[in-house]
Amino acid sequence: MKKNICLFAGLILLLMLWTGASFAADKIGFINLKQVMENSKAGKKAAEEIKAFVDKKKPAITATENELKKMKEELEKQGALLTPAARSDKELAYQRKLRDYQNLVDDTNKELQKRDQEYGTKMLSEIAKVVRAIGEKEKYTAIMDAMQALYYDKELDITNKVIEEYNKTIK
Repeated sequence: MKKNICLFAGLILLLMLWTGASFAADKIGFINLKQVMENSKAGKKAAEEIKAFVDKKKPAITATENELKKMKEELEKQGALLTPAARSDKELAYQRKLRDYQNLVDDTNKELQKRDQEYGTKMLSEIAKVVRAIGEKEKYTAIMDAMQALYYDKELDITNKVIEEYNKTIK
């Protein structure tokens, strides 16, 4: 019986040493995916394109807003003086303009989301290739997004390396 217990304890000890050695060989890295997307050349270019789109749409939205304010002020000032039919016509015109404004803003927001999603999807697939190449080249067991980790040692962060390699792959 004692022989079996000693054999079992030795086997457990050997197993613990073997698994401990394999864990020590694991190499894990972390990247801040958001930082890669914002600070890479492709990310900066995408941000510039989105900003240009917003700058292009902003004057039309601002002009419509100003028209709406003006129409509302006129309606409030002249409302008591207008005949019911004239007041109704002005209110209908205001409602149409408001609906047009809301449609313009909604369309612009949808287009922004669409462009953002397209850029993000394209960049994610490209970044994933770069991360996979780094992982294979430097023998990482796993590379994870730092935003998903509750805690990680900053020395394991390879974000800057990923940005450098990703910038090299961009044409």
